Amino acid sequence: MDTKKSYGAYLLTVAKKIMRARGFNPDLPPQTRQQLLELKMHQPQVVPDNDIRDLRDLLWSSIDNDTSRDIDQVEFAERLRDGDIKVSVAIADIDAFVRKNSPIDNYASEEATTVYAGIINFPMLPEELSYNETSLIENADKLSIVIEFTVKTDGTLISGNVYRAVIRNHAQLTYNSVGQWLKNETTNSIKISGSKDLQKQLKLQDEVAQLLNSRRHEHGALYLESIEIQPVLKDEKIIDIINQEKNRATDLIENFMIAANSVVADTLKKTSSLRRVVKTPKRWDRIVQLAADKKYSLPSEPSSKELNNFLIEYKARDPEHFSDLSLSIIKLMGPGEYILEKAGDKEVGHFGLAIQDYTHSTAPNRRFADIVTQRLIKSVLAGEVTPYTDEELIAIAGNCTLKEDAANKVERDMSKRIAAMVMSDRIGNTFDAVVTGVTDHGTFVRTLHPHVEGLLAQGQTGVDVGDTLQVKLIHTDTERGYIDFAKI
Repeated sequence: MDTKKSYGAYLLTVAKKIMRARGFNPDLPPQTRQQLLELKMHQPQVVPDNDIRDLRDLLWSSIDNDTSRDIDQVEFAERLRDGDIKVSVAIADIDAFVRKNSPIDNYASEEATTVYAGIINFPMLPEELSYNETSLIENADKLSIVIEFTVKTDGTLISGNVYRAVIRNHAQLTYNSVGQWLKNETTNSIKISGSKDLQKQLKLQDEVAQLLNSRRHEHGALYLESIEIQPVLKDEKIIDIINQEKNRATDLIENFMIAANSVVADTLKKTSSLRRVVKTPKRWDRIVQLAADKKYSLPSEPSSKELNNFLIEYKARDPEHFSDLSLSIIKLMGPGEYILEKAGDKEVGHFGLAIQDYTHSTAPNRRFADIVTQRLIKSVLAGEVTPYTDEELIAIAGNCTLKEDAANKVERDMSKRIAAMVMSDRIGNTFDAVVTGVTDHGTFVRTLHPHVEGLLAQGQTGVDVGDTLQVKLIHTDTERGYIDFAKI
């Protein structure tokens, strides 16, 4: 079969098979369809009232991927008289459409996350909702939860507030167009080039994001580069894969979301809620050894600040290999997880972000944990009893952690198949690579150009995570996503 020519049907079939094997149900249950019909007939009223502010006149805009349709958040910034900058992040009010224990909610709670499987996406919520009714699409009045915070000129976040509002997205923008404009003030976006007010707004958002970014890294937030692979299509064929680069726009949104999630965590301190944590690395000794191999000395006890100093220095010294070092550090830190935090509990913290109290709240179209957090916020704002027991939150945290890990595996499985398609014509070629994993299942490497991961089938003895080496491609299997290399 020529999978390069018939990639659509082939990848969809394979993706659904992998989804089911990883514990997902890619097909919506019949009960959810009935609920969608009822929602069309009885949609929530999108109107301000005594508890819901009217903020439609603010110049809200969203920044997301070129193909994103499930828009979770929009942003607005305002410089105050004293020079501080107030940032408002409006999050789609999913709970207004999807009530707890309804069929759609039950499906979302089981799936727990949207899965991005190469060129195929499996939304956690039905597309009719996540791409339309609950998406903060352009030029539509929408219910939202607004997370507001003020940032001083030194990047310190000094105050936060959370409330409900009706908002209107006045410009649905993309990372590529905004990133390009912030870099050199040139863009192919008519929305940006045609509006001086929007240009001024984006510059202000970028300014405060850079302040937040500098402050975070001063406190030890890790400067890491993740590798996101994107297929390149031509004439309905996958011809290559490229690394999706970060830019000023992706940094802007990342810093706003981290600040907003911190404000929400603080808002929920007096009630049981979910937290997103990354514990102190168990393999710190290997991270110390990696740094030593790069001529840098780390302390024997884990320190995110010292680790970040090393990352910044190495980025400046060897930008070509920095993403691979980042991947090694991420692997050695271990995965993040969701946990229950009760009022008064000592915070576990997020080692990578250098934050002691952190949750997920800014992507409710895509993550079930964020819907749960949204309901907890609304109960606090209304002065009502919490909608979840501790036992429910523990179960939700466990399932969200499990499914997030499973989703990452689905995405990797699909990336391998897409990569195998591209690499099938390059057997015998040699590549620079870095070791990304040493497990009971084998030793794995990632090539630098293109960014492809595969098994080190020959010459794996004595290598460890973070080692750099040259490899030769010796075998591919598109059906199973196998890519095998030999050490040279």
